Amino acid sequence: MSKEMSYSEAIEKASSSLTRFPLIPVRGVPLMNHIADNWDSIWAFCPDPSDLLIATYPKAGLDLLQKMDPPRVIKTHLPFQLVPTGFWKNKCKAIYVARNAKDNLVSYYHFDCMNQTQPEPGPWEGYIHKFMRGELSWGSWYDHVKGYWEEREKKNILYLFYEDMKENPRREVERIMKYLDLSVSDEVISQIVELTSFKKMKENPMANYSFIPAPVFDQSISPFMRKGEVGDWKNHFTPQQSKMFDEDYEKQMKDAKIPFRTLI
Repeated sequence: MSKEMSYSEAIEKASSSLTRFPLIPVRGVPLMNHIADNWDSIWAFCPDPSDLLIATYPKAGLDLLQKMDPPRVIKTHLPFQLVPTGFWKNKCKAIYVARNAKDNLVSYYHFDCMNQTQPEPGPWEGYIHKFMRGELSWGSWYDHVKGYWEEREKKNILYLFYEDMKENPRREVERIMKYLDLSVSDEVISQIVELTSFKKMKENPMANYSFIPAPVFDQSISPFMRKGEVGDWKNHFTPQQSKMFDEDYEKQMKDAKIPFRTLI
């Protein structure tokens, strides 16, 4: 037998020395330092034309494509302006998944509480303002969703909404299939819908990240896949916080006609 450490042992050893990574701005967007330190190689990445890019703001989407065959699926949280230009030069297909701001904020807050490598989130009251000011890892939610929306037609980006996926997952899977020029049977579509349901994915170790040790993801604080509901924000925002957030939202999104829904 080899004396090499197992994968899980290696993760445990590495996690024991982990600390919360600071955020470093890259072209005005705060990124975790290990990403910022390798930015030149990330920016120079050249994908194959058959590669598929899936982009989301953190905690914004279901992994609907994890069960599909190649092309290679590349996931990113990078805002549009930081996506390596090779994706657009090679005319790669791209799918963007957007989630309404309030639910996205709640989910990201719980994630930052349990993710021991992210900056300390602080209290909920202050976190709302960090989100509004774009001071979280990966930058402004407002800039993120608007950036891909504004480029969706020129760059052939399929722009999806989390709320639509929850409301009618089969319809959205069919939209994805059509976009990817894939023809599959109704039975296969039904299997994809079943396997990518929130309930199934919450039970799947490769989706719920239960294999990540507690010093990294402390799921006793909050599970990686928590609720996945639309409208859970109402359980977190006070009426005053909601009013303040809505007023700021109107200012930041006044020129964007993106049809978000906070309830379904």
